[in-house]
Amino acid sequence: MSWQLPSLTALRTFEAAARHLSFTRAAQELNLTQSAVSRQIRQTEEYLGLMLFQRVKKRLVLTEAGQSYVEDIRASLEQMQTATVNLLAHKGKGGIIRLATPPAFCTRWLIPRLAEFSTRFPNIFVDLSTRAKPFDFQSEPFDAAIYYGANDWPGAVVTEKLVGEELLVVCSQSYYQANRENLLSIDHFGRHVLLQQTSRQTCWPEWMQSRGVHGVNGLAGPRFEHLYMVLQAAVAGLGLGLLPRILIEDEVATGRLVAPFPGTFTSEDAYCLVFPEAKKNESRLELFRSWIHEEARRQTVRDVRDAGAGAAQQA
Repeated sequence: MSWQLPSLTALRTFEAAARHLSFTRAAQELNLTQSAVSRQIRQTEEYLGLMLFQRVKKRLVLTEAGQSYVEDIRASLEQMQTATVNLLAHKGKGGIIRLATPPAFCTRWLIPRLAEFSTRFPNIFVDLSTRAKPFDFQSEPFDAAIYYGANDWPGAVVTEKLVGEELLVVCSQSYYQANRENLLSIDHFGRHVLLQQTSRQTCWPEWMQSRGVHGVNGLAGPRFEHLYMVLQAAVAGLGLGLLPRILIEDEVATGRLVAPFPGTFTSEDAYCLVFPEAKKNESRLELFRSWIHEEARRQTVRDVRDAGAGAAQQA
C-alpha cells in the first residue's frame, strides 16, 4: 500500500499546536523548539497544499480545513496510542475492551458482575467510560457500548437486547405518606408529579395507556438527563419515577422506594449491547458478548422467579 501521509511526527506536532493554539506551548509539550514546531507546520501545509493555521489579531486560529483535519487525525492518534499501550501491557495476549455505558447501568448492574468476568478471562480488561447518548463509533475509540433504548442507534451497528425492559413505578416513603389518598386509586393519577427522563418521553404515556389512565398529561413533570438522576429524584421525594426494575432492587428491598401500584410494565426500551458490524468477529468482544448475555439470562430467570413469588404472596 502506498501511504500518502505526513510523518507521524508532523501529525503529532500539528495536533498539539491545534490543541493549544500556540506553537510555543506545543513546543514545550513535545520538548522541541518553537522554530522546530513552526517548521513542521509549514512543511505539513506545503505537503497538503492547504493552510492549517492563520493569524487573526496576533492570535493563532485554525482554518476551516485545519479544524476538520485535526478532528479526524486526533481520533486516529488516540487509537494508535491505545493500541500501543494495549500491546505493551498484554504482550499480544488478551487485551482491552473499550466499553461506553450509561452511569446507572454501570454502577448498579455491570460493575458488581465484572469480577466474575475477570476471573473467567483474566487477560481481558474492560475499560469503562460513561456515555448517556449515542455516538459515532468512527469518531470515538470504543469497541462497544451499552445503550438504553430500542433498536434506534444511528449508523450501521449490531444491536442486541440485554435486560431492563421491566419498568416499575416507585416513590419515596415520604412522598407515599404525603400522597397516600391519591395513591389508593388510579383515578387520581393526574394529581401526581411525574419524573421524566429527557430522552425517553414516551414512557409515562405508554404506561398510562397500559393501565387505562386517560386525561392526564404524561409529558408533564421535571426532566432529568440520566435515569440515575430520576432514581435519585424519586428517593428525594420529588415525585413518581418509572424506572427499570434492575436499577432499583436495593432501594425497594430496603424500603427507600416503594411501589404504590402492583405489577411491572414491559417497555420496548431496554439496555442493549451495540457495536459496529466490523467488530462482530473480534475474539475479545465475542467472549464479552457471550458472558454478558449469560448474565442477562440469569437476571431474566431471577426476575421471573421474583415475579412468581410476589404473585403468590398477593394471592
